[in-house]
Amino acid sequence: QVQLVESGGRLVQAGGSLRLSCAASGRTFGAFAMGWFRQATGKERELVASIGPGDTRTYYADSVKGRFTISRDDIENTVALQMNSLKPEDTAVYYCAARQSYYTINYRSWDYWGQGTQVTVSS
Repeated sequence: QVQLVESGGRLVQAGGSLRLSCAASGRTFGAFAMGWFRQATGKERELVASIGPGDTRTYYADSVKGRFTISRDDIENTVALQMNSLKPEDTAVYYCAARQSYYTINYRSWDYWGQGTQVTVSS
């Protein structure tokens, strides 16, 4: 079992930056791919970025490439999402997720989820 707790979501102005953090506890953190998903009102949950297992393989959605950076610390069991140049369309609930394999964009195939943190970008 893996428990995930996100933090860092808040209201920010367009063009600003925000850093989301996810703390994991439970089983071997390093063996999991970690991902950040988001879900805007009325839309399906989408994979924003993923990393690992380890820190060698990353994925970014086209909409966030060059603006968002995912990183992980397998000693502290944390994963972070640095979000720069935020846009109103980035507004969503952001979820941390873990998968005991490599990433997939299919959210139904991820094994563990956090409770989500709200990010609101004002124009």
